[in-house]
Amino acid sequence: MFRILHNEARSILSDTSGFIASAGFTHSLTPARNCTYGCTYCYVPTMRIYGGLKREDWEHWGQFTTFKDNAPDLLRKQLRSDMVIYCSPLVDPYQPAERSEQTMPKLYEVLLQRPPRVFVIQTRGPLILRDLHHLSALARRTTVRVSFSITTNREDVRRWFEPHCEPNEERLRAIAALREAGIETYATLAPLLPCDPDALAEQSLLASGRDLIGDPLHVRPVKRHGATTREQAFRIARVRGFQDWLQPGFQEETIARIKRVAACAGRRFLIGPAGFSLLSNHSGG
Repeated sequence: MFRILHNEARSILSDTSGFIASAGFTHSLTPARNCTYGCTYCYVPTMRIYGGLKREDWEHWGQFTTFKDNAPDLLRKQLRSDMVIYCSPLVDPYQPAERSEQTMPKLYEVLLQRPPRVFVIQTRGPLILRDLHHLSALARRTTVRVSFSITTNREDVRRWFEPHCEPNEERLRAIAALREAGIETYATLAPLLPCDPDALAEQSLLASGRDLIGDPLHVRPVKRHGATTREQAFRIARVRGFQDWLQPGFQEETIARIKRVAACAGRRFLIGPAGFSLLSNHSGG
C-alpha cells in the first residue's frame, strides 16, 4: 500500500534542461512529487535534490506521493501559449494514486482555457483513458501527444522490474484506444527491459502505427553524468541473469534489431533526444 500526501507548491511549470530541453521542450509540468508506481529502475530518485526531491522521497521511493494541491491555480498563472510542455519527467501523471486524486482533469480544464503550443503526456498508465474526452477537446485546440511506455513483452520481467505497473497487454490496448480516438500516440520502449526485441517492436508498431521511441537502461559506461538506473534494478538483473542487458554492446545489438523490425514496417526507431523530439515538434511521425 502507499500513502497519499498533499502540499502547496511554489511552482508547477519548470524550465527544462538537459535531456528534455535537447528534445525540444521548453517546460515540464509535474503534478506530484514521488511516484506510486515505484519502478525499480526509475532514474528520478537518483537525482535527489536536483529532481526537486526530499530525503524521504528517495529513501522511500514508491511508498507515498505528495500531490500539489494548488497545481491548477499555479498553472493558470504560469501558462503561456508559446510553451512546449512535457508532463512529466519526474512522476507519471497517471500513477496509481491519480485514480482517487483526479488532478489531471483539473489541469486539462486550465489547459483548455489557454492551450500551450504543444502538450505531451508521458505515462505507462491505462488510467489515461478516463480522461479521453479532455484529451480530445484539447487536441482540437492545440498539438497533443501521448508517449506511452512499453518496456517488455514478458510478463515475468514486468513483474520483477515494475510490479505495480499494468500488464503489457493492457498498455498496448490503451495505445490502440488512444490512436482510434485520434490522439497522436507513440509507443515508447523505455527503458528497454529484457524482452524479445522483435516481438516487442511488432506489437508496439501494430498498436501505435507510428515511429517508435526508446532508450536502453541507463548505465554509467554510456551515461557518465546525471540520473541513472537505480541499484535495485541492477540487483534484479544480477539475480535473474540479465547482466547482458546492462552491457553497452548488447544494448546496441538490441536497438539494431528493433530498428530492423521498424524499417520493415516503413517506420523508424529513434532513441534518446532524437526520439523524444518526435514528441515536441509540429509534424508528428
